Amino acid sequence: MNLPEFCIRRPIAAVMFNLALAVIGIVGLSRLPVRELPDIDPPVVSVTTIYPGANAELVEADVTEPMEQEINNIPGIKILRSESREQVSAITVEFDLNRNVDVGAQDVRDRISRVRDKLPDDIKEPVVAKQDADAQEVMWVALSSPSRSTLELSNLAERQIKDRLQILPGVGGVNFGGEKRPSMRIWLDTTKMSSRQITAADIRKLLDRENVELPSGKIEGQNRSLSILARGRMDQPEQYADLIVREDAGSPIRLRDVATIEIGPEVEDTIARFSGEPAVGLGVVKQSDANAVDVARAVRRELEKIKPTLPSDIRIDIPYDSSLYVEAAIEEVGFTLGLSFVLVVLLIYFFLHNVRATLIPSSAIPLSILATFGLIYFLNYSINILTLLALVLAIGIVVDDAIVVLENIMRHIEEGMSPFEASILSMKEITGAVLAITASLIVVFLPIAFQSGTTGILFREFAITLAGAVAISAFVALTLSPALGANFLRPKSDKNTAFSRWVERGFHRLSASYAASLGFALRSPRLLLGLGAGTLALTILLYRVIPQEFLPDEDKGTIIAVIVTPEGSTPESTDRYLRQAEKIASEYPEVQSFFSAIALSRGAPGQANLGIMFIRLKKDRDRTALQLARPGARGSMFTRMISEIQGAVVIPFLPKAVGRGFGESFQLILQSSNLALLEKTAKQMRDEIADAGFLSQPRTNFNYEKPQLSLKIDRDRAANLGVSVRDISEALQILLGGLDISRFNYEGKQYDVIAQLKRTDRLVPDELQSIYVRTQSGQLVPIRNLVTTSEQGSVNSIFHFLRQRSASVTGQPQGVTLGQAIEKTQEIARRILPPEVTLEFDGEARELVSGRGEAWQIIFLALLIVYMALAAQFESLVHPFTIMIALPMAVFGALLLIFSLGFINQLAVIPQYVPPGTLPAPLAWLFGVMPEIPSMNLNLYSLIGLVLLLGLVTKNSILLVEFANQRRALGISAVEAMRQAGAVRLRPILMTALSTIIGIIPIALGLGAGAESRRPLGVAVVGGMLTSTFLTLYLVPAFYVMIDRLIPARTTKPANLS
Repeated sequence: MNLPEFCIRRPIAAVMFNLALAVIGIVGLSRLPVRELPDIDPPVVSVTTIYPGANAELVEADVTEPMEQEINNIPGIKILRSESREQVSAITVEFDLNRNVDVGAQDVRDRISRVRDKLPDDIKEPVVAKQDADAQEVMWVALSSPSRSTLELSNLAERQIKDRLQILPGVGGVNFGGEKRPSMRIWLDTTKMSSRQITAADIRKLLDRENVELPSGKIEGQNRSLSILARGRMDQPEQYADLIVREDAGSPIRLRDVATIEIGPEVEDTIARFSGEPAVGLGVVKQSDANAVDVARAVRRELEKIKPTLPSDIRIDIPYDSSLYVEAAIEEVGFTLGLSFVLVVLLIYFFLHNVRATLIPSSAIPLSILATFGLIYFLNYSINILTLLALVLAIGIVVDDAIVVLENIMRHIEEGMSPFEASILSMKEITGAVLAITASLIVVFLPIAFQSGTTGILFREFAITLAGAVAISAFVALTLSPALGANFLRPKSDKNTAFSRWVERGFHRLSASYAASLGFALRSPRLLLGLGAGTLALTILLYRVIPQEFLPDEDKGTIIAVIVTPEGSTPESTDRYLRQAEKIASEYPEVQSFFSAIALSRGAPGQANLGIMFIRLKKDRDRTALQLARPGARGSMFTRMISEIQGAVVIPFLPKAVGRGFGESFQLILQSSNLALLEKTAKQMRDEIADAGFLSQPRTNFNYEKPQLSLKIDRDRAANLGVSVRDISEALQILLGGLDISRFNYEGKQYDVIAQLKRTDRLVPDELQSIYVRTQSGQLVPIRNLVTTSEQGSVNSIFHFLRQRSASVTGQPQGVTLGQAIEKTQEIARRILPPEVTLEFDGEARELVSGRGEAWQIIFLALLIVYMALAAQFESLVHPFTIMIALPMAVFGALLLIFSLGFINQLAVIPQYVPPGTLPAPLAWLFGVMPEIPSMNLNLYSLIGLVLLLGLVTKNSILLVEFANQRRALGISAVEAMRQAGAVRLRPILMTALSTIIGIIPIALGLGAGAESRRPLGVAVVGGMLTSTFLTLYLVPAFYVMIDRLIPARTTKPANLS
């Protein structure tokens, strides 16, 4: 007795088996975390080191180069890149994907500790951090006030908000953005210092000597013990002001005589605003296993409790909250899940026009979906957009096995059998087909599940979830469906409703038409195969002309604008441009609020020439984020910013679905040991790309435009006076660089003590005349007497890629997709790139270039595995080709629909790029009524749709070939066997195909949050299923007959796997 027969004879046991799976799924569902995407944790480690006062070249030579040399010896490194800029060394280590990120981070720490003694003493300790995907802020909180400084707001945020948010369940940490940390600022006056014979070195020695607190032991008496605390550390500006630097003729010279001491911001360059008011941002990071939506809700509840405790002029706003998009996208997918279920059930009833018969396959949907949640839980996956998307796709797929089983049972009932007898006979006939269909669907996802690239990491949960749902549905179809069919269906009845009679008449007419056309196909197989060959050629052509991209842009309700001003710009200069951008953004009714910052510090000093805006859009708005951020389009916010903000580069971004923070999707890396040639080539590539016009404001990071004052020390003269190079460098480092020379306690926390010239005394090179150093004889000598100065250009940042100096050309594709931009760039490079310069792509462009090969690998492996599974199932090396003949037809339909909708989208956006009145009235009207359908390109989502098709379209072929083989085993000719197969299997083929299409149509329509990503997948599947279903009914029979004529048929009966 096999499993289906056991369940037919023991229906209660069958029901309990399936209910147990559903209960497990319900329990797992209640415990699953919620996030936007699967837990992507690539092995990337960053090392950030701060070297106060150092320029880019010094940071590269003294910090980056020694650390890179040591880190490069770690095995398993894929890419090593670094940036050395003013005061900051940032090294990024990307390991092979099979490397554990924790082990990699520990290896980096060990290597840094080995080289620490070779690094300058004045650097701050290198910070080694894993770039965990979950260590990204799920929301930003803005604290603003019209009357308070950023320093005050930062202090309030740290003491009254940060700690309370950090202890909330699920919160992994709180990062500051745009904060100004307090510090003890000692503003030195060089005129007063020189008149009192005091140097910067004297100030440093003074603080080293006087601001000290060491353990002082204890006094132990006979009856008690007293610990000793010598309070040597100073916490108030007045205490520092009273320090005696030296005595002059018996009169003390105190620090207040040569300096102004106050508690001020540690970093002067940072500027932050929320909707025009001074502000500070707090980024909330969730724990890796926490529910992002629950964390955001807890933060919002806590902020409501905090608000009454703050001064009345303080506002708390949330300029960025990714959980809102995640929540909306998941709700939208959940709604799609329910809608697909209803549509599929209605379709089943339409074909079966029997309530009892409809309930049996319909019950397979909730049971399979619920049980799959249990699988997701045991695999330590999460509820995210991709796993829910897999379940939506599963709606139309999991019911297929049950439909095949039920339709066969009802066919035998219609022939006069009892439900019990019909169920027993049907399972003997159909079990092999169900197993073959299930196997072909499951194995097609194996290549995705085991891929180690970005595609594999991103879609592994999707593939396993869908494959698990299909496997569970097969179990339901082989256990519950026959049990219910045998005990729930009624014998044949002569009573039919008017609706059922109408449906049957229509189906009989369709069946007769198909039988007649199938006869023609069986008589002319070569004609149909020629049609198939022509379709294959068109498929190749469509693949070549459809634009490619890595991931589609998504409307998450947030736009990011980056303002880049010329090198050497001050924060005040950058702020003027940023205020222009704020003014433009405020004029758009779609904008709800915006958070702006200059020199945004995230663990390291920011860049004064870099401004950033996070623009939050209203939920109900006329234009999408994609339309507002589209460069060159009429009415676009960024078209205005780019045209009206002269003298700065404006770069629009949409938050990435995959990746770290934000960045330009197009990144070209040039490498050469010849720096002059590298600079020349980078600028030439930038200019050529700008002339071609396919990138918005292309720019290169390699230039000597940052102004630099070069000091050449006269070593002989300095040596004669007893002044060392170190004395000169230390004086400049303290007075101009702002060196942290001590620590102080402020309201229970430790902060830096920084001695430096006032900003007003650091405006022009002539200020060097007032800086003195002490000679060996004790006299002061001005530094200007020991150096010669010259102003020249220098680099703001020095980049390394794979240990070599590199230059990049970056930009955002304009009017083209990322794939088209890459192809155009490669054409330019072949024309102008000298042999000494090599070319690489980075970021999203690199993922797309490498992903092309990975995509072909996935498709090839999927085809191979499907073939092997079918060959094993049918015990034939030939019939798998018969079944798979429909695959090119499916790909053709998918690409044709993607191309057609993409063409409609291109026509719909034309009016946005031409002046009003330019187009003829009929064309203007036509283009105006056309809908915008973005994301109709070849990307990761459409790729998954194509792979899914490889498994889906084989179902129909399997039903035909499996039935024909059964008839051939009885001695019937191939033509007659396939004619009978077409007649008997037409209804289940149409039901399963239409149930899949109907279930996926809500995804293809692409409504609601996250539609931009779901739509390409849905469109690919719908287009492929439509063409393959129609052509399968003719091509597979024709190929089957032709193969039979070429290869003698086997007379032995195929193995019965049931």
